Amino acid sequence: MAFHALNLAFVFLCLHHFFLHPCLVVTSDHVLNINYMTVPSSVFLSAINSTIENVKVAQNLAVLMFADKSKDTGMMNAIGDCVELLNDTTDDLSMSQSVIQYLDCESCGTGNRNADLKTWLSAAISDQYTCIEGLQGVQGLDKINFINNLQSIIFQVSNILGMVSDISFGDNGNFQTRQKPSEEIPVSTFVVVAKDGSGDFISIMDAVLAAPSKSKQKYLIYIKNGTYKENVEIKKDKWNLILIGDGMDSTIISGNRSVIGSKHKLKTYATATLSVSGQRFMAHNLTIENTAGPKLGQAVALRSNSDLSVFYKCRFRGYQDTLYVHSNRQFYRECEITGTVDFIFGKGTAVFQNCTILVRKPGSSYITAHSRISSNLTTGFSIQFSNISSDFIPSSKKSAFLGRPWREYARTVFMQSYLGDIIRPEGWKPWNDTMRLDKLYYGEYRNSGPGANLDRRVKWPGYHVMNSSEAESFTVANFINGDLWLPSTSVTYAGGLEAN
Repeated sequence: MAFHALNLAFVFLCLHHFFLHPCLVVTSDHVLNINYMTVPSSVFLSAINSTIENVKVAQNLAVLMFADKSKDTGMMNAIGDCVELLNDTTDDLSMSQSVIQYLDCESCGTGNRNADLKTWLSAAISDQYTCIEGLQGVQGLDKINFINNLQSIIFQVSNILGMVSDISFGDNGNFQTRQKPSEEIPVSTFVVVAKDGSGDFISIMDAVLAAPSKSKQKYLIYIKNGTYKENVEIKKDKWNLILIGDGMDSTIISGNRSVIGSKHKLKTYATATLSVSGQRFMAHNLTIENTAGPKLGQAVALRSNSDLSVFYKCRFRGYQDTLYVHSNRQFYRECEITGTVDFIFGKGTAVFQNCTILVRKPGSSYITAHSRISSNLTTGFSIQFSNISSDFIPSSKKSAFLGRPWREYARTVFMQSYLGDIIRPEGWKPWNDTMRLDKLYYGEYRNSGPGANLDRRVKWPGYHVMNSSEAESFTVANFINGDLWLPSTSVTYAGGLEAN
C-alpha cells in the first residue's frame, strides 16, 4: 500500500514513543481502502467523535440521576444498568475509531473492517435500546430528557452505520492483524478456584477481579467441581478470559435473581447469574443456571455482550429468558439450553451448532425471541445441526413455537436440525396482533423430525423456506465471520453447510 501523504514527522514520533495502539496511524483518507466505506474516513471519524461527546452528556446525566438517593429503587437499578451500557457504548465507538485510524491493531476485531464496524455499531445501538427498555414502568420526570438523549445517540449511530458499505462477499476491507486466524492466543496465567480452599481462590468472582485489564493473552480460570452460588460479572475491560470446569454435571454456577421475585426491583439485564462483556471470552465444561423458577418472570442464567465469545460444552438452565444473547458475535457448540418462555433471546448475533435445546414444563413455550431494531443491523440467531425437543417424558406434543419476534426486524433461522414433536405445526408466533410480519426474517433449511413438516407453517411475508444460497448467509463463516477467529480457539466448528 502506498502512503501518499503520510506525515513523516508523525511516523518518527510513532516509532520512538509508546502509544495505546500500535503504529501506523492513518493520516490521510487516501491511505485506506474505502471499498467498505461510503464516505471519507475523516467524515466517519468526525461523526464518531460527535457521538462520543453526546454519550458523555448522557453518562453525566445518568450519574447525576444515580446520585439522587430519593429515587425509587427500580429507577436506581435501571439507571445503574444504563451507566454500564453507556460505558460499553463508548468502548464500541472507540473501537470503531481504532479500526479506521490504526493499520496494525492487535485487538481490533477479526481483521474484517466491514463486519467489525457493523458489529460494534449494532452493539452501540442495542445498548441504548436496552437502557430505554429498563426505564419503562419506572417513575421519574427527569427520565424523559435522558431518554431523548439516548434516542439522539441511536439516531447518530444509525447514521454512522449507514456510512459502512453493505458488503456481503468479496472485498470487505480485510487487513492484516498481528495474530493470524490459525494462531492460538497464548495463555499467560492459570489459576484455580476451589470451594474447599485447595486452589488460588474460593470464589469465581475473586479470580475474575484478579485478571489483568485488556490483556492480549488468555487468563485461564479452572473451576473445580462444586456448586458455586454467586453472581459472576465479567466487565468490558476483562479480555481473553476462559472459564473451564470439570464438566456440565460437576461445575455449576448458580444464581436465583429474577424480575418478579426481587425485592430490589431488578431489570432483566441485571438478573444474570453470569454476565460477560469482555471480548474473546470462553467457557467450557460447566453449567450456568438460574433457579428462580417459572413463576418469577425473567430470570437470566447467562447474559453475553462479549464479542467473539465461545461457549463449548456448557449447559444453560432456567425458565423464562435463560440465555440472553445481548449483543456482538457469539458461538455456541455442543451446549445444552433449557427453558420455557423466550429462553434464547436478545439483540446479538449468535450461531448455535450441535446444541441440544430442551423445552421445559409448564405451558406453551417460545424458544427464541430475537430483537433487531432495523434492517441495517447485522444481528440474528442461526441454529444449525441441533436437536430441539422436550426435557420431560411424555412430552407435551405441539406445545412450543420456534420463536416470536421481540422486534419487527427479528431474524432467526433453524438449519439442518432435528425438530421434535413438541414443535407446533405453524412453527412461529407473532409477538402481538399489531406487529408487522413483513420486516422480520424467519427461515428454515433442511430440518428433520416430526416438528419439521412445513405443510402448516405460517404464511407471513417474512417467513422463508430457504435454499442453499440463502442458508449460506447464516453459516459460521458468513454470519459471525468465524473463519477469521474461531481457529485460534481450537474449538471444533463447521464453517458452512457441511457438518463437522
